[in-house]
Amino acid sequence: MTSIGIAATQISISTIIPLLIAINDRDYLQFKELEKTFVSQNNVEVWQDVFNFRILPALDHQSKKWLLEAWCAEGIVSVKDLV
Repeated sequence: MTSIGIAATQISISTIIPLLIAINDRDYLQFKELEKTFVSQNNVEVWQDVFNFRILPALDHQSKKWLLEAWCAEGIVSVKDLV
């Protein structure tokens, strides 16, 4: 296991739960704030590990879809805006 993987396993569940709550509440702004806080307290590599191996697998299909749509909407022009 890499040092990043070890650091990611030491992240408290109390840090992860607010992220899951923001996703459940479909509150993308809150999720982004929590993500920024997490990265500033740890680092982006630990965030990637925690997100990919602890948060994402815990999400149901609808939550994964919502998060992907919210993430894409932030940086991709919506088809509705083009029509």
